[in-house]
Amino acid sequence: MKANTDRLDAILRYISTVWDQLTRTTSSSEGVGDTKLLSPPVLYLPADVPAPSEVDRLSKEGEVRVLRLPAVIRKRGHSDRSEIQPPGLLFLPNPYVVPGGRFNEMYGWDSYFIIRGLLAEGRIDLARGMVENFFFEIEHYGAILNANRSYYLTRSQPPFLSSMVMALYEAERNAQRADSGWLARAHPYITRDYELWTHKPHLAGNTGLSRYYDLGEGPVPEGLHDESGYYRDVIVYFLKHDVESAHLANVGDNHSGSAPRYSLQVFQETDASASLSNRKLVRHLDLSPEFYKGDRSMRESGFDISFRFGPFGSETHHYAPVCLNSLLYKTEVDMARISTILGRKAESRRWRHRAEKRQSAMRRRMWDSRRGLFFDYQFLKKTRSSYEYATTFYPLWVGLATTQQAKRVAGNLPWFEEPGGLAMSRQQTGAQWDYPYGWAPVHLLAVEGLRRYGYNAQANRITHEFLEMLLKNFEHDHNLREKYNVVTDTSRVRIGEGYHTNVVGFGWTNGVFLELLKQLPPKWKERLRRGSGKN
Repeated sequence: MKANTDRLDAILRYISTVWDQLTRTTSSSEGVGDTKLLSPPVLYLPADVPAPSEVDRLSKEGEVRVLRLPAVIRKRGHSDRSEIQPPGLLFLPNPYVVPGGRFNEMYGWDSYFIIRGLLAEGRIDLARGMVENFFFEIEHYGAILNANRSYYLTRSQPPFLSSMVMALYEAERNAQRADSGWLARAHPYITRDYELWTHKPHLAGNTGLSRYYDLGEGPVPEGLHDESGYYRDVIVYFLKHDVESAHLANVGDNHSGSAPRYSLQVFQETDASASLSNRKLVRHLDLSPEFYKGDRSMRESGFDISFRFGPFGSETHHYAPVCLNSLLYKTEVDMARISTILGRKAESRRWRHRAEKRQSAMRRRMWDSRRGLFFDYQFLKKTRSSYEYATTFYPLWVGLATTQQAKRVAGNLPWFEEPGGLAMSRQQTGAQWDYPYGWAPVHLLAVEGLRRYGYNAQANRITHEFLEMLLKNFEHDHNLREKYNVVTDTSRVRIGEGYHTNVVGFGWTNGVFLELLKQLPPKWKERLRRGSGKN
């Protein structure tokens, strides 16, 4: 690198190059491999889809084991995962961009921010192929999945499909190639994705709102392999913090055989110094089925791991979240617009009515007028959470906040703002989606939400703080990463609870960098280019 004046050019070259490095197809062994489970590469085809020639080639050359799913899948959860062994990648027809590192598959909400970056660079065809991969998932795997692996068939991720479709439609319109026929094709897939969230078991009681809910049971496969020791650490946490009754279960005092990797044997304290053969086993603990349901649902939320829904997300399925319901409101608004474009006026009115109902329910249950923030709603206890979280900016991004609510949220920026941008929360739990960590996707939504309500000065400042931090760290290690410590301005993070790695790549960080940079006024871009410090 020559001098500071070239720093923006260097990072933009990196991002432009790394898109190709992160692009995968399900017709290559590189795309099929799963570093999370360290298992031989296996590719599953839907039961009702003919094998493409390139997949046949993979199978014949012995690079990948190609199998078929045991049955046609029409709805998420209709497949018995016990029949799908060994775990493997689910076929998708088009190339796609992965986040990077251990995340070697196409993810649900990551892909929205990756697509925004691809569109910013004019890579419309690759972006369109990714959106159409999601149509394929809905058609052949029952839903948009957490990612296209067989062990993700029980859960989705935050619903950004309508946002992807509209971002692509606008990009194609700007390129004078907009196709209302493609919107008509997208329409039923967005509807099916929306309906997943607005029917049981994703309903948050009788609130008119929705919740995250994984249909699977027990520990997740990646939690037993890639996150080795994670569940045991959770058990230790609950024992130390005396909150075991709801989350721990006895395996049995007289447990025989080898202990599961995620369980914990508790010995009598007085025997702590005795030899293992003489120590008395008091309890053999596992986590409860209720904990695993919360754990799985937390992973569907994408915010894994945070203590926002209880320790380790253990009560995620008991909350109507601000983030999820904001995205469903946006889906309703987007579908009203799509219906209008397609000339379906009555349908457009129905979608707007749904949006108005959700907006009213969210303002009533989630807005705290005293604190000036939106909070998640615990629908079993009928109480609003008190956990300040950066998803309070989602209602601004989707436009459901009133002018006064947006003013209050903008006025509370000091709760979240740090030298490197926005921290996820004020709670230092040691988990990666809490203080002091900041993430690219939430920065984009927060900044665009502030701009939507006219808070451009604040949006410019936060954008500069975040991008300056990314640039400084890029100059140090020549990579963009998954997460950053926004308090110390660094990608050198030390996660205390849960995942400990900070993955290089990184899909959504690359995309958000391009989008935020594009939105900055020229004088702010020049400040970044010269590295003139923070304002």
